[in-house]
Amino acid sequence: MSQTIALPGLHGQTANLESLPSTEAKNGFAQLLERVTRSARPVVITRNARPAAVMLSVEEYARLVQAAPDPLAPLQADFDRLVAGMRTLRAQASVDALFGATTEQLGAAAARAAGKGKH
Repeated sequence: MSQTIALPGLHGQTANLESLPSTEAKNGFAQLLERVTRSARPVVITRNARPAAVMLSVEEYARLVQAAPDPLAPLQADFDRLVAGMRTLRAQASVDALFGATTEQLGAAAARAAGKGKH
């Protein structure tokens, strides 16, 4: 006997999905599989009247995976900004000055930097 169950949906909305006890899902698996693939609507499988799993079509799964944001996108954007900052003329001039510096200049710069850290 199928019922409707409310589960959290996308963007804070509630999804009202058809539900089925696990014993009915097991006994009528072929029909359940046909229904899920034909309707493209997920079915919640319950155990002891509580949601235990969701059965969905491959197409629906692919749609959900495609819609999910890339978790690394913000890190990639930060990295790209840092690299772009390193490619400026000022940054290149700093690199050129560093590699063109004498040992005395490097020592003086290190001493100045160490002195800034003291309070």
